[in-house]
Amino acid sequence: MTDRTTPAASNPLLDFADLPLFDAIRPEAVAPAVQHLLADANAALETVTAADFPADWRRMSEVLDVSTERLGRAWGAVSHLNSVADTPELRAAYNAALPQVTEFWTRLGSDERLYAKYKAMDPARLTAEQARAHHNAMLGFQLGGADLVGEAKTRFAALQERQAELAQKFSENALDATDSFSLIATAEELAGVPDDVLQATAAAAQADGQTGHKLTLKMPCYLPVMQFAHSSPVRERLYRAYVTRASDQAEGDGTKFDNTALMSEMLALKLEEARLLGYRHFADVSLVPKMAESPEQVIEFLRDLAKRARPHAENDLADLRAFAAAELGLKDPQPWDWAYVGEKLKEQRYAFSEQEVKPYFTAPKVLAGLFQIIETLFEVAIRRDSAPTWHPSVEFYRIERHTPQGAELVGQFYLDPGARNGKRGGAWMDDVRGRWQRPDTGALQTPVAHLVCNFAEGVNGKPALLTHDDVITLFHEFGHGLHHLLTQVNERDVSGISGVEWDAVELPSQFMENFCWEWDVLKHMTAHVDTGEPLPRALFDKMLAAKNFQSGLQTLRQVEFSLFDMLLHSETVAMDGLAMLALQQRVRDEVAVMRAPSYSRTANTFSHIFAGGYSAGYYSYKWAEVLSADAYAAFEEAAAASGRSTLDVTTGRRYREAVLEAGGSRPAMESFKAFRGREPDIAALLRHQGMA
Repeated sequence: MTDRTTPAASNPLLDFADLPLFDAIRPEAVAPAVQHLLADANAALETVTAADFPADWRRMSEVLDVSTERLGRAWGAVSHLNSVADTPELRAAYNAALPQVTEFWTRLGSDERLYAKYKAMDPARLTAEQARAHHNAMLGFQLGGADLVGEAKTRFAALQERQAELAQKFSENALDATDSFSLIATAEELAGVPDDVLQATAAAAQADGQTGHKLTLKMPCYLPVMQFAHSSPVRERLYRAYVTRASDQAEGDGTKFDNTALMSEMLALKLEEARLLGYRHFADVSLVPKMAESPEQVIEFLRDLAKRARPHAENDLADLRAFAAAELGLKDPQPWDWAYVGEKLKEQRYAFSEQEVKPYFTAPKVLAGLFQIIETLFEVAIRRDSAPTWHPSVEFYRIERHTPQGAELVGQFYLDPGARNGKRGGAWMDDVRGRWQRPDTGALQTPVAHLVCNFAEGVNGKPALLTHDDVITLFHEFGHGLHHLLTQVNERDVSGISGVEWDAVELPSQFMENFCWEWDVLKHMTAHVDTGEPLPRALFDKMLAAKNFQSGLQTLRQVEFSLFDMLLHSETVAMDGLAMLALQQRVRDEVAVMRAPSYSRTANTFSHIFAGGYSAGYYSYKWAEVLSADAYAAFEEAAAASGRSTLDVTTGRRYREAVLEAGGSRPAMESFKAFRGREPDIAALLRHQGMA
């Protein structure tokens, strides 16, 4: 293990005393740290797989888990910086180390000696948490190729290494393609665009030494331009650039980021991996550790949901077409017009606009309101804390629980809210470390998480303004964070989100979104950026009336992505770019009511399935939404019975104990039934989305 007196002690990636030293990590630290930690981990593996080492959970954990956890934490810090503070030097260091790290984890997961030690353990002699972790480990060995021998095992390892390289390159291409595009527009061309967006785009142009407004494909710029710019040519230019990112259809030299060949190779490798493991295709492999029983069950679920949503989607589209023709003079709306038409129709029908709401959602007030909800519902306190960070805008917090002995630390988290160059798009939660009763010291290690978003920054000294969609995104990621941070499980491999079935992991995140639609909750988290006045009730009522605006179209869009993903990974023959396009078109013909242009290549930046672990798993969002809507219905029932708010502490305590605190220590269905007293019902989801 690392000796703090050796030269390695000067490497910030090898300091495990407390939190990562993000402000001190440099690209040149990556290679020596990885080499050092891999040597430690390999030595630990040799120790525990020796013939005379006992097949004892605790003894093996003391040696192997302690060593691999350090490797995981250090590599996690490097991977995180690669996502939020990308530089050419860091990218090079990350890519150089990636094959070595991937090779180790692949080899660890398929080591027949280690597998034999786990097989020799008697689960009946383990604690319930250890038994669940042991069950997951056995599954992991089987899916990790531990039963393979000879050339098959060698090939399996090569497949894992190459897939990791391809996923990283896919992410880089998507990021570079997004960052490489910009367009200078005049104020006249941006008529209709909100002032805060105009100020930000003007500042961006000025920073580049240009006049006018710099438009990019980052979401805080792209989305409001698509929704509000009166100029159809500007919208078309931006739309085309967005849907052709990282493809052969990109304009200019943007084709150098084309992901098509990478996608084809990844699919071929996943299919080969599945065949080596004895499965028909990769979708079968993906579903082994999930709640869903088979790809066929998932496909049936998605098609049933599409069938239920389609009449609502067709009504949504008819509304948009009629409005576009009558009010906007658009007889034949094009794909780049729909966001604009939808925003105008919403403004007319519900007499409000997203931009009318936005000034009330200042980031500090929203965050304070979110914290108050968490503190009330889950009986904890959130306090400012300090830690080294990777950017000045990153904040750090601690969650405490009051006990008779005083304040007890539950967990800590970093919050990185703003969009910037060098930062991957989207929003996510990731773990820094898990809760663990450490076998080496006996001390309880508390969990730490990253919560990352991509919101527009504040301008002219004012706080950042969030759209209501931004607020929902923030609540969503905090739901993941709470799942990781509030766990009371002491076995690392099943604490928090670890060990939770992938198609249930979105339950806590989507559950939290519901509070964004409760007046008693929302009124405490709004303050107008200029006047400080809270959101008027009349405006909230309009928002609520518009909540399920186009919910049919939105549901079909999610089903389209999910079905494409599942069918893509259920293929039993390798697919090239043309075959993928043909499949996407078949799915659109079956599911979509809006037609995409022939040049659209949305799959080429579908990072969830090609670089984010959601391969044959994107359906999880809709699957877990059934669980989360039904879970939230318990709070609605409590509110109806008491005549008070949905922030019901008694129900919150039951949910916290049954779902959040249990983490992955038991099957997700058991946790759900422990909270709800029965299996989930789709009725709440349909009701919440206005499709009952």
